[in-house]
Amino acid sequence: MENRRAPDRGAPTYVLTADFGTGGVKVGVVDRSSTLVAVTVENYPLSRPAPMYAEQRPGDWWSAFVRAVADLRVRVPDLAERIGAIAFSAQMCGVVCVDAAGHPLRPAIIWLDKRAADITRSVVGGFPEAFGYNIPKAIAWLAIANGGPPRNGMDPPSKMVWVREHEPEIWAATAKILDVRDWLVHRAAGRFVTTADSANLTWLMDTRQGREGWSERLCRMIGVPRDLMPEIVDGSDVVGGLTAQAAAELDLPLGLPVVAGCGDVTATALGSGAVEYGELHVCAGTSSWVGGFFPDRRVSARHSYATVASPVGFRPLLIATQETCGGAFHWLSEVLAGLGGHLEDDIGDFIASAAKRDLDDPLFLPWLAGERCPIDDHRLRGTLLGLRFGHTRETLIRAVIDGTVLNLRWALEVVGRERGVREEPPLPLVGGVGQSPEFAQALADATGRTVVVVTPRFAGLVGAAAFAAPALGWAKDPLAAIRAAVRTDAREYRPDPREKRFFDLRFAEFTSARRWVLPWSRRRHAGIGEFGGGGR
Repeated sequence: MENRRAPDRGAPTYVLTADFGTGGVKVGVVDRSSTLVAVTVENYPLSRPAPMYAEQRPGDWWSAFVRAVADLRVRVPDLAERIGAIAFSAQMCGVVCVDAAGHPLRPAIIWLDKRAADITRSVVGGFPEAFGYNIPKAIAWLAIANGGPPRNGMDPPSKMVWVREHEPEIWAATAKILDVRDWLVHRAAGRFVTTADSANLTWLMDTRQGREGWSERLCRMIGVPRDLMPEIVDGSDVVGGLTAQAAAELDLPLGLPVVAGCGDVTATALGSGAVEYGELHVCAGTSSWVGGFFPDRRVSARHSYATVASPVGFRPLLIATQETCGGAFHWLSEVLAGLGGHLEDDIGDFIASAAKRDLDDPLFLPWLAGERCPIDDHRLRGTLLGLRFGHTRETLIRAVIDGTVLNLRWALEVVGRERGVREEPPLPLVGGVGQSPEFAQALADATGRTVVVVTPRFAGLVGAAAFAAPALGWAKDPLAAIRAAVRTDAREYRPDPREKRFFDLRFAEFTSARRWVLPWSRRRHAGIGEFGGGGR
């Protein structure tokens, strides 16, 4: 697809970029060298109207964005004169049902929502069946989309079917089904579009090379009319200019170019700096993942990872997700705070209080929410092995650090078997937990690789901004913009040979423990299912 170049407004020097997460939006100003000049954060509410539900009002996303831009205009006084474009990234796998004017017909059902778990069985299952999937459907999904919806109901197809079955009046009035970022782009520029990463995760997109686009066959399989889906464009396409309403609310120039942008995973991948084929990065947030770009589609049913089509010319992006990383530190913080305590505000300070490493430390298996990669099993449970009198708060923090990096080592070793993986470059670490020097050093020691950290919490802002570079004439594509980025604040963590030997011993223990914890967890889950969950 060809980019529609931004109108000539002189020589812009800034991109306004926003990353909409589950709890709030980070909004930043990024310059031509991919340096983050200023950043602000605004929160918005998450609604849980029933068990397993997770909803947000799209208007709350926009209001938070307006507040953030107002703050940045004060901190960067010449922002309106020097800004060249707006680029959004956002949480993915949401369902926003809108009318023909783009007005939401109901609150957005976001990625965290699991209300459609039971419906998923009818969506993916049916005779003949294997592992919960109808065999012909599974073959079609793998061949066309390079994967299919998980059975937990968290991906868009099950949520779409839920709306169709439980809210038929909403379904009948729906003109388009959008992801979170898609709605924001429409709110800013008045056009219904999406990008390949969001489209791929609806499992209604054909991702085969040369055939990229909505699949009529997959749409029929789910029962979703193809015309409800927005146009798929490249992430660096200028989809329009700020509408009169949006410009007035933001106090920014009318017609300011808005690029299509990307989902948060792609933004983080670009922001990590690992953009060459086979280069991997680690994102350590509440959950974690190992990711990287590849020249062709990859899928591992055994280890539950695959590539998705990215909005960078459909370049395949491999993502191997693990359920718990920073979430384990937040859990431990709440447990240690005691009754009436509160979550630690600064996870970096919490991690920094860890005890020195010792072979007698307990072994932590971080499967507090089950696991996805390298084993996809929601029945897995977290475990602390080897507790004794004398172990302290600081000892437990150390155990969680080491257990989460050992889990990441496991994923890195599995993904590292893929053809074309490059192990010689430093391993970029991004995400909120990446702010912790203790965690970064532990990851280096556990993997034996040099770890490099650059703006870990705001990597997504830098990655999203790269999509505006072609429209502004700064680079031929987002990858070139990232390659040319100036990274003067990079911090390197080199593995300590002595600590690496320690982690090799611990990884052997980790491997042994997981082999018996997995069947134990399955048996225990079966027992809970027999007697009922909750207290007795």
